[in-house]
Amino acid sequence: MATKDIERKKVELDADGRSIGRLAAEISRILQGKHKPAYEPHRDHGDFVDVRNAAKVKILGNRLTGKVYYRYSGYPGGIKSTNLQKLMEKDPSEAIRRAVRNMLPKNRLRNGRMKRLTVHND
Repeated sequence: MATKDIERKKVELDADGRSIGRLAAEISRILQGKHKPAYEPHRDHGDFVDVRNAAKVKILGNRLTGKVYYRYSGYPGGIKSTNLQKLMEKDPSEAIRRAVRNMLPKNRLRNGRMKRLTVHND
């Protein structure tokens, strides 16, 4: 089966009042195509996912202040950090995008799967 023969649907999800982790798990499952009977781990059969109301996602516990994201520039002393609260204030869609990216398998298919995800803050 060639890539052009894959039938992809558009799945719309509402993030209002849903836990960020459970939402990200469902999104990653749809992006991988695990909900389809023809699922194969080495093929990309996933659908498009459109997420609405990213700013209204529910975050439980001390995760707002305790969850820290790091990035490193490659230079000595170049490690930068930000917590989930600052990330949600700046761009709530990025928090969902990062959660989904970390739940997808770390292989060559991940970038293509992430391109099929759109997250809206409205």
